[in-house]
Amino acid sequence: MKISLFITCICDAMFPGVGEAMVRLLERQGVRVEFPEGQTCCGQPAFNSGYWDDARAAARTVLDAFEDSDFVIAPSGSCVYMFHHYRELFKDDPKRLEQAEQLAAKTYEFTQFLVQVLGVRDLGAYFPHKVTYHPSCHGSRLLGVKDEPLELLSAVRGLTFVPLPMAEDCCGFGGTFAVKMADISGAMVAEKAEHVTETEAEVLTGLDMGCLMNIGGHLRRKGANVRVMHLAELLAEGVERA
Repeated sequence: MKISLFITCICDAMFPGVGEAMVRLLERQGVRVEFPEGQTCCGQPAFNSGYWDDARAAARTVLDAFEDSDFVIAPSGSCVYMFHHYRELFKDDPKRLEQAEQLAAKTYEFTQFLVQVLGVRDLGAYFPHKVTYHPSCHGSRLLGVKDEPLELLSAVRGLTFVPLPMAEDCCGFGGTFAVKMADISGAMVAEKAEHVTETEAEVLTGLDMGCLMNIGGHLRRKGANVRVMHLAELLAEGVERA
């Protein structure tokens, strides 16, 4: 099978280690991961801002890049769910609509793929730290990815899990929302960061680098000694320690 990595813009530009961690973990499971170089932004910023023609241009490139893939795996529930919006973008274009339906059906957030497709819950990781987890909005509410990351964390030896107070509250990032509504966004992330520090966790993890970048930035400005890691990075480090 052709299993492809969709890296997403933020990870590609700012957090490439997340993609590398995903590939290392998947290869340990016997999965060969390919990287179609034609991929680009999923089009979500333009879509959310009402520039649907620009979003369609990006979407066409993505559809073509992953047309031959059997599975597409991404480190972001937000970008994965954007593929479901392609149905709206191409509802009047039967050929592209069919491509959009196929892409949405074969694309998985990283932990979804591990647990639901591969049936893997224990990667053999060892991570002796106190960890809390932020469930990002798109992944948990729209994709329904709730149990998978917690199952993976529960199998990590040495890890002490601390529930995050008000975990379901948005961190305030929301892509363009953080730019357009900066004051509201800032208040939301301040509250989220306060809850993180309440846990006294050493590490904050999650599934979406947009959220983690936002929370982590606020924590650093406040001088909080909390390491922020994508779950793929945490698991990969844990596997290497084991």
